[in-house]
Amino acid sequence: MYLTLLNGTGFVFNVDDYMELRSKYHIMGAPVGTANTKGWSPNQSTLPVELSKFETQLLLDNNIAKLVNKSKDLKAKPTVEKLEKCKADFESRLLGQEEALKTEKLRETERYMDKILSGKRKKLLKQGKNEMAAALTANDVLLEMSSNFRFDRQNALVEVPCEHPTDHSAQIVTGPIVNTTSLKYRVFKDLWKRGKYVTSGDAFGADFLVYPGDPMIYHASHIVIVHETPVIKPLELIAKVRLSVIVNKSCVFAYEIANDEEIHYQTVAWCNPGK
Repeated sequence: MYLTLLNGTGFVFNVDDYMELRSKYHIMGAPVGTANTKGWSPNQSTLPVELSKFETQLLLDNNIAKLVNKSKDLKAKPTVEKLEKCKADFESRLLGQEEALKTEKLRETERYMDKILSGKRKKLLKQGKNEMAAALTANDVLLEMSSNFRFDRQNALVEVPCEHPTDHSAQIVTGPIVNTTSLKYRVFKDLWKRGKYVTSGDAFGADFLVYPGDPMIYHASHIVIVHETPVIKPLELIAKVRLSVIVNKSCVFAYEIANDEEIHYQTVAWCNPGK
């Protein structure tokens, strides 16, 4: 599996790759493509999927995917052969749209054939063409429609492929894209190893959100605050725990102790003695 390096992180352009990452490896990412629908909203985003830097680094560390840089090849000036092939492919796609639209028009004509025949016959009768009206058949209508069909290329759909449509080269990115020794990355990696679905917690004032299952089905159950030491100021503790109450999630502090590489977790709950 290959991730494309863009803006310092990995992007997924293949739908099968993304479904494998999501279902098998619990990697969520964020779809950032624009859906071809009216009234588009961010909840309707599609491919490509932008992975966080932590997600990208995690996939590299576990040899699940490779990160590639395609900028050199895709920014290079195309050869005459590539340009001609691109034009031919584009022409082929336009012809495909034309044939598909014509087929649909014929199918629609057949669906309303009785009404169309009745209308055409009435028109011929008003013109005094009784014999033509009597001889008119469904095949005549379909033949007329087929011969008069015109495809206006100005109204053609512009295809925006998720994956690059032609073969191209890329360079493997070997270096890490985040500090793999940082506590925040190690917490993310540890939670992932425990089988959790982990996403960014920025929107909730936390470092991470933890889900009991796929976020398409489940709400986040915990917010995770990464703390460099096991010592926390009372006001900061109150603020974070109150925040977790407001968003209806459990608050977890992740920290490490000096001379101990193990990550420790502490769940803190808000208790209201008056209730």
